[in-house]
Amino acid sequence: MKHLSTLNKYFWKYKKLFALGVLFIILTNIFGVYSPKIVQMAMDSMVEMSNTKNGTNLTVFKELKNDLGYDFSSWFNFSSGEDTLRSIVKMSVFLGLLYLIIYVIKGIFLFYTRQTLIVMSRYIEYDLKNEIFDQYQKLDMAFYKRNNTGDLMNRISEDVSKVRMYLGPGIMYTLNLIFLFIFTIWFMWRENWVLTLWVLAPMPVMSLLIYYVSDLINRKSEKVQQQQSLLSTLAQETFSGIRVLKAYNREKAFKESFVAQSDEYKTRQMDRVKVDALFMPIMTLLIGLSTVIAIYVGGLQTMTGKVTIGNIAEFIMYVNMLTWPFAALGWVTSINQQASASMQRINEFLLFKPDIKNNEPVAQPISGKLVFDRVSFTYADSGICALKEVSFEINPGETLAIVGHTGSGKSTIASLISRQYDPSRGKILLDGKPLPNHQLAHLRTEIGYVPQDVFLFSDTIANNISFGIKGKTNPENIEMAARNACIHENILTFKNGYNTLLGERGITLSGGQKQRVSIARAIIKEPKILVFDDCLSAVDTQTEDLILRNLTRIMAEKTTVLISHRVSTVKNANQIILLHEGEIAERGTHTELLELKGRYFELYQKQLLEESNLTGLLEG
Repeated sequence: MKHLSTLNKYFWKYKKLFALGVLFIILTNIFGVYSPKIVQMAMDSMVEMSNTKNGTNLTVFKELKNDLGYDFSSWFNFSSGEDTLRSIVKMSVFLGLLYLIIYVIKGIFLFYTRQTLIVMSRYIEYDLKNEIFDQYQKLDMAFYKRNNTGDLMNRISEDVSKVRMYLGPGIMYTLNLIFLFIFTIWFMWRENWVLTLWVLAPMPVMSLLIYYVSDLINRKSEKVQQQQSLLSTLAQETFSGIRVLKAYNREKAFKESFVAQSDEYKTRQMDRVKVDALFMPIMTLLIGLSTVIAIYVGGLQTMTGKVTIGNIAEFIMYVNMLTWPFAALGWVTSINQQASASMQRINEFLLFKPDIKNNEPVAQPISGKLVFDRVSFTYADSGICALKEVSFEINPGETLAIVGHTGSGKSTIASLISRQYDPSRGKILLDGKPLPNHQLAHLRTEIGYVPQDVFLFSDTIANNISFGIKGKTNPENIEMAARNACIHENILTFKNGYNTLLGERGITLSGGQKQRVSIARAIIKEPKILVFDDCLSAVDTQTEDLILRNLTRIMAEKTTVLISHRVSTVKNANQIILLHEGEIAERGTHTELLELKGRYFELYQKQLLEESNLTGLLEG
């Protein structure tokens, strides 16, 4: 249960609801355990009234006065001439109504028990999901490279649901069992302590059984949840990559894989269910054994006059009252152990400390001077050294272009600028201050980042463009950003224009259209720093030239990092660096690099040749 201690802060937050819930459980059980006493009084009073003509001196009235503090004998006028049957009917009606009133009051308190504890569990479920979601957003990119999306989703959905079952039914039935057991034992002990000890004889065996089964269920529940995460991951990846799956005709293979994982999940789930199935009959057997003991020992004591027939009936009812809570103990144990296993998985992420932290509480104005000072970076998971001693400087209003082959480290520089990662060695300075000394949220607000892998949300085109703007965005600004990104005319061809709903990950749009929407999203918020990571790879050279001309005016007062594998994209930059295996191989302007006749020149000549061949092919 140590993993569930993380939830204690929520119990404190909702302490009023929790305290009321405990109070209502106590009141529910006080009235509940008194009902067998009414049955005992009824049976003994029937016997007593059959042997006496003076109904006002019945033992039942003395017991009621001791328990409730009121003498009910004044309600009756038993005359010496009244026949016994009529007196018995009067007493039966009285005790029957008293029994009904007690159960109605118990039902009312039971209703309020659920309205407090179950409602509290829903509030905590809401808070816990929000806490997990907030933590997910704080975690850095390295975390997401190590964990699957399906597993993340499973922990915030399935695992939280199992924790809520502990917070609601688990706690409610556990507290109910505790107080019911205490009150029942107290009432039984008050009647006959010897018979009580006999009835409780099977309880130590039950305690040992619960201890053993709890540990077994916990281990099996953890295996079930792990397999559930694998299933969620497989389903999520299948649906996300459905186009690739269909293109390669891999539906059957993925189905077989899913069936295999489902079979494993079924096997693990059945292992846990078998423990539950064995647990319940044994619990019921032990409770039944207590009932047999109550009848046998109570019968022997009845012969000696130590207990009455009513006492035996009362004890049998008390044992039966404990039957459901103790029988449900296996179910509650299973709930609590599943919740513990789920909370352990949740805590792994809640307690995870991201490498990228906000070290500056106050946001400072950013002008945009960016300096890389001998920066090196190695990916912790793969051990790949992406950058080696990279240094450059960009002033506000200048454009730095980065070219190089795939895997040369271009995108790593973009990730370092927006602090998706921190460098392994060296420093990155912004306006003369180390990047970690800038407030993280403000830093990223002042960066317009267009990633290589464009991601659009399942929302309208307008909302995707205005994604980085807090509050309501002027439609004119959205249209202007779209025009500058050369996507406005395409948007107008859709039936609903800017209100067109995009499919998952922007599947409604082509690759080039998604890139241009992403560019519009970056420039609309007018940041101080613009980072374009190969964001024009899916557009033709004519559209690329038009976009770059539009962006020239926007980039005039901003620090711009333009990453591309096309020379045509970067040729007008103030400074161009060519990366090769993580190092700066060449540096200069477009003209200077061509004069070097080095790698940049070779890349330029190769692309000219490809364009010439393509033009000839089209003309032919």
